[in-house]
Amino acid sequence: MRAATPAIADLVTAGVAHDVLQYRHDPRAGSYGEEAVEELAATGVDANQVFKTLVIAVPTGLAVAVLPVPAKLSLKAAAAALGVPKAAMAERAAAERSTGYVLGGISPLGQRKRLPTVIDSSALRWDRVLCSAGKRGLEISVAPQDLVRLTDAVTADIAVT
Repeated sequence: MRAATPAIADLVTAGVAHDVLQYRHDPRAGSYGEEAVEELAATGVDANQVFKTLVIAVPTGLAVAVLPVPAKLSLKAAAAALGVPKAAMAERAAAERSTGYVLGGISPLGQRKRLPTVIDSSALRWDRVLCSAGKRGLEISVAPQDLVRLTDAVTADIAVT
């Protein structure tokens, strides 16, 4: 039996239907998100269905932005969606300390402290989206509405292709 991460435990506790997908993580991978997309392509997953979790610094502390792996984050759009004047990428150490996860395995679920979250509205176009399960090489597939509800997120157009 696979050890549960806090993200998977959150889904189980909430009774949310989900699937866990595992792939062999290569520690030399340059981009964790791109690695997940490449490894999961054989399962028929579209690259825009795989979402990355980015921790951003806002004037009130830290927040989370969740968007498709191939896209870039619009910090301006994320800030606007969160109702703050500006946002910047958080420092790695701050992101890891706050979430309890390591970079490349940060999940929007099961974080040490729930952070304000914005999910790109494109997630709602899919029946299922994938995001990190809280460990490199481990993804969860979940209905986007469940992801929004469990993270108490707002949705907005924050992705730039």
